[in-house]
Amino acid sequence: MCKFFCNFAADMRKNVFFIFILAFLFSSCGHESAIDKYRAEKYVRDSISLTEQQRSLAYYESQLESLMPVSDSLLPLFKYEKNERYQDHGYYVTNGTNGLRILVRDDGRNVLMYRNGKRFTESGDRLTGKDREMYERANHLQIVISDIKELEKRIARTSSEVQKYQKRLQKQK
Repeated sequence: MCKFFCNFAADMRKNVFFIFILAFLFSSCGHESAIDKYRAEKYVRDSISLTEQQRSLAYYESQLESLMPVSDSLLPLFKYEKNERYQDHGYYVTNGTNGLRILVRDDGRNVLMYRNGKRFTESGDRLTGKDREMYERANHLQIVISDIKELEKRIARTSSEVQKYQKRLQKQK
């Protein structure tokens, strides 16, 4: 009985080995074409991604170009102030009437108002005349600066994505 099981086990090992060899041969025939198909699909996906990133980059650059003249027209109305010793950010400053100073942070984060050296916390709605006009210009400058900074970040991020996909596509050729 032991001989029967030993012979049966040996035959099974041979059969399993034979089936494994056949399966490997059949799978390797289709395997090469599957790899080629995968590479072709990856090339197409990367090409599409590259095109999308290039379009986004062109859009962001055109938006930035349209904001620059607005910024250039507003900045002469303000004086730039920054003390390098203790300030991380500078401010675009304009002076109104009655001791009012309006400051726009150079990264576009906020607009500050001071009257006679003290923080003026009321909204600009109560301002009139020249003060109201300067407040509206300051708000407009703040929005423009904020938008420019955001577009610059997007351009940098998108440019690196374009380079990444260009490198990938060059390697895949």
